[in-house]
Amino acid sequence: MNPRYELHGDIPVLDRPVLVVQLHGWIDASGAAAAAMAALDAACETKALATFDGDTFIDYRARRPTMELREGVNTRLVWNDIQLKVGADSKGHAVLTLVGPEPDSQWRAFASAVTQLALQLGVYQMVALGSYPFASPHTRPARLSSSSPSADVIADLAYLKSSVDVPAGMSAVLEHALTEAGVASLGLWVQVPHYVSAMSYPAASAALLDGLQEVTGVTIDTSTLTSEAEIQHQRINVLVGGNDEHEAMVRQLESLYDQAEQQSLDLDRAMSEMPSGDELAAEFEQFLREQEPGAGEPGLPGLS
Repeated sequence: MNPRYELHGDIPVLDRPVLVVQLHGWIDASGAAAAAMAALDAACETKALATFDGDTFIDYRARRPTMELREGVNTRLVWNDIQLKVGADSKGHAVLTLVGPEPDSQWRAFASAVTQLALQLGVYQMVALGSYPFASPHTRPARLSSSSPSADVIADLAYLKSSVDVPAGMSAVLEHALTEAGVASLGLWVQVPHYVSAMSYPAASAALLDGLQEVTGVTIDTSTLTSEAEIQHQRINVLVGGNDEHEAMVRQLESLYDQAEQQSLDLDRAMSEMPSGDELAAEFEQFLREQEPGAGEPGLPGLS
């Protein structure tokens, strides 16, 4: 028995499983990656295969368990567990998901434990899901970017490949650990319009799942997310149309987006040079919040 995790039964025999990672606590604009993972877990009917030791990896003062109190009776405690789950997509492809809070400590030890399990299970590919706010318009498709310690892994992917120094999350550590162990690994990130990043954005979740299918073959029905995205798109259009400044901001974002697409420009650089974008975005976000029946609550009517 490994002291860093507890297995729930025997190690199953799987045919070339894909490991999908989404640990919350780091950047996840609109909760898009978490929503994509929830849809993946539900569609693949995943079940717990292993639970990592919380006393080792989680600071319970920062992530306190929930006490369920019923008429004075402390019925149970619900802990924030990190779990490895197993299931299969609609075509029978084996899928492993790593979910839960990002470890608060011993990252190298955690990465080593995950790598050990992945090798035992025959994982041949790992994809970590993420999302980040960006100065892009809601009227255009959500764009994906990719990262990997291996240039060969991302060489043929038609996604953005940024050059930037940023704080790393646990997913980046896993990319390196699994790559060094011979498992092709990458991060798949989706851009969320920065003026709606405080609310759910199903279009980004659908884009992540579509990208996951492109790079792994794992197939998930995204029709529900797509339908929600269409409704949200229409409602945002109505709100934008009621304010000339916000409408002008979106038009400017569209122009830069389209220019970058048509001329193969560096979209990250082009967007960063847009004048006063952040100020307008902050005003627009406040405008959206003021439309809500609950003062100060982010979101759109009818959407959660």
